[in-house]
Amino acid sequence: MAKDTLREAGLHFDELNKLRILDPEVAQQTTELKEECRDFVDKIGQFQNIVGGLIELVDQLAREAENEKIKGQEYQLPLMKCPAIASPQSRHQMRGVHS
Repeated sequence: MAKDTLREAGLHFDELNKLRILDPEVAQQTTELKEECRDFVDKIGQFQNIVGGLIELVDQLAREAENEKIKGQEYQLPLMKCPAIASPQSRHQMRGVHS
């Protein structure tokens, strides 16, 4: 009967018979939610690390592709200037392909 009166007043006893303001079931749910949130934050951190690594990799590949493109253009330039190798028609075609 005393417990019912306390419960109506918003007071509860926990498993150690300590007087609490928060209902033990709500306290348990709060603890579980807190743990789930911590796990979620950890997973988000892992995801950010993975995505960060992927972005770095894509940036590196883009730089390498750009460097190879520049090398190709450097090799092509002497060929376009040499009249014995490239006729005006073939130089025009080469420019059209790489433009």
